[in-house]
Amino acid sequence: MSHPALSEQTAPWRDPSRTDAERAADLLGRMTLEEKVAQLASIWLGNQPRDSSVAPMQGDFGAAEAPLAELIKNGLGQLTRVFGTRPVPPGDAARTLAELQAQIVAANRFGIPAVAHEECLTGFAAWTATIFPTPLAWGATFDPGLVGEMAAAIGTSMAGVGIHQGLAPVLDVTRDRRWGRTEETIGEDPYLVGLVGTAYVRGLQSAGIQATLKHFAGYSASRAGRNMAPVAIGPREFADVILVPFEMALRIGGAKSVMPSYVDVDGVPVSGDRTLLTGLLRDQLGFDGLVVSDYYAITFLQTQHAVASTPAQAAALALDAGLDVELPSVACYGAALVTAVREGEVPQELVDRAAVRVLRQKCELGLLDPGWSPSADVSAAVIDLDPPAHRGLARRLAEESVVLLANPDASLPVRPDASIAVVGPLANDPLAFFGCYSMPRHLGGRYAEAIEGPDATTLLDALRTELPAAQISYEAGCAVRGTDRSGFAHAAVHAEEADVVVAVLGDEAGLFGRGTSGEGCDVTDLRLPGVQEDLLRVLVGTGKPVVLVLVTGRPYAIGPLSGRLAAAVQAFFPGEEGGGAIAGVLSGRVVPSGRLPVEMPSSPGAQPSSYLRSRLAGKHPGSSVDPTPLFAFGHGLSYTSFEYADLALTPGEIPTDGAVEITCTVRNTGDRAGDEVVQLYLSDPVAQLVRPVRWLAGFARVPLEPGQARQVTFRLHADRTAFSGRSGARIVEPGEIRVAIGGASDQLPLQGSFLLTGPERPTGADRVLDTPATIQ
Repeated sequence: MSHPALSEQTAPWRDPSRTDAERAADLLGRMTLEEKVAQLASIWLGNQPRDSSVAPMQGDFGAAEAPLAELIKNGLGQLTRVFGTRPVPPGDAARTLAELQAQIVAANRFGIPAVAHEECLTGFAAWTATIFPTPLAWGATFDPGLVGEMAAAIGTSMAGVGIHQGLAPVLDVTRDRRWGRTEETIGEDPYLVGLVGTAYVRGLQSAGIQATLKHFAGYSASRAGRNMAPVAIGPREFADVILVPFEMALRIGGAKSVMPSYVDVDGVPVSGDRTLLTGLLRDQLGFDGLVVSDYYAITFLQTQHAVASTPAQAAALALDAGLDVELPSVACYGAALVTAVREGEVPQELVDRAAVRVLRQKCELGLLDPGWSPSADVSAAVIDLDPPAHRGLARRLAEESVVLLANPDASLPVRPDASIAVVGPLANDPLAFFGCYSMPRHLGGRYAEAIEGPDATTLLDALRTELPAAQISYEAGCAVRGTDRSGFAHAAVHAEEADVVVAVLGDEAGLFGRGTSGEGCDVTDLRLPGVQEDLLRVLVGTGKPVVLVLVTGRPYAIGPLSGRLAAAVQAFFPGEEGGGAIAGVLSGRVVPSGRLPVEMPSSPGAQPSSYLRSRLAGKHPGSSVDPTPLFAFGHGLSYTSFEYADLALTPGEIPTDGAVEITCTVRNTGDRAGDEVVQLYLSDPVAQLVRPVRWLAGFARVPLEPGQARQVTFRLHADRTAFSGRSGARIVEPGEIRVAIGGASDQLPLQGSFLLTGPERPTGADRVLDTPATIQ
């Protein structure tokens, strides 16, 4: 008779030459119910809040957990944020993680380690790690390739210290800018969000870190822009706007994990919605990876949505829907679930289905391979999470993301020997450029040392470095929040004595009301926070040229004062290199090339609104409200100029399953090298349903030397014109499609059209999702 331990060592699940599915199925068959359920659970050590929460209603979950030995005796699915819960030196955190994994492996009879996950939206959310620009800044770059490089760098840092899964990217399409999490979105166009988000997924997973798509789906459409509020959305908007980025990241990017959103859609909580998480995500879109809950979302089925009366009922709803792992700690997928299964209230098949997905993920990650050890995941004894190469990437992203909004009198670049009054609450704040998921903003309210992250130069100091011959004075004027105007008089004096004023205004990122932008920091309108608009009015009233620099997590309405500004610049939380990037644009060292991923409104109250508007959603004589934006989607100026010519569409007529090549020439007609973002838009002049006036179908960032011309070719498949028709099915409809190319959605000098011929054609989940662009 063979020895049991020897038999287990030679079991099929130990054999890496077998498929992941075979190995996971074999291991599942050897496990008890308690061991299977343990694989669906997680633990979050040290998560008790001090003065502030980092997850919704975290204080409601502050009860002391059982001893670690009790929690892991049957195994464990995931470890939550060993690096991101406190500001811990990276080496210490890596050792802690390795020790925890060793305990987990030793505690369960199969020696199965846990998956370690962390946040990674603006970089690895660990102490001293590089803080990259926020996702809205990624969108402003219109540079998926560079975003992919950033994600690969983030993944390399995470993989080097034993992390396996990252909770990013956010693929929610911006729908209402009042929503605090607008800063976490990539933009308001589904194609831009999808292409940039897919690049992030590919980059992160190229380093061995599994990406997690969030928040599936509809989160950003919550009523009145309130976090976690109900969503009421039509099926066509849901399919044609909300879902598109997720489809792209799954099919093109190969994303391994998905996180459902907190909201209910038409009364059904997503975390308990089988139609969405199984019928749509798996059956229609073909996803075969892992679905993990947002933090506490399964418990919220009971405590917030009130669709379950007990933790076991909440677990049953979530499991049946297709939610595999409970994060961040066990509340429903634990003893209550085991009891419910044993009593016949929950089918064991649901537990088996989720557990085998967890085991398959662990096979994919190499965690079940012979020879794996906790220390093998840590690649270096001395851990530098902010190396020069990562800072270089952060600098490039920040520089590409800065948007020059207006420069009517060529006040920028600033004269090198000018007298400059730098005014505003963000001008001398080292945290000004960080989003809410950076550690200083995420944990600064709980741990003072969290703000001591990577070095970040303030805009004031960066300007002094950038313009050494300039005379630069500084006055805060006011705080980001609050009503204190006592600094206005001093600010006005500084302005009156200067040649030019640089007003640095905007947001303070935070969580759950501890900031003006970020998760749980929603607003009722789009006025600048606090009394900053009043400060700007005082500065403009001095008669001196005022250059407005907005450092924000959402677009704000500056319409009443925009015509009195000498220039305006927008930066969406540009990360640790943001000060130098903005100063470089102001000095002229950097030729601005960022483009707005969300339009900037004229009125603070014109919400919700989107550039994807139909005719009657725009200005018309039947309404007294004009939603025309101050600056359109895709807008951004440069220190050089560009000219478009030679539009060609080949062929001019294609079948409804064909493709057309759309070509143009773009030339730099100025005296500075610069990047132009060539944008391709489509319009459907007559359709069976109301459609947007135009939508983004392709884009390319084109670097050009002075006088240089390059040809850009877009290969557009007919599928890129598809929409959800009257039956609800997505179709390609025959007829004329109009084409427009230019540098912004409202600056489109090249106009043409092609004809789709033949029968109306249904398209499915396998349709063409992208528009490749080539530059010659």
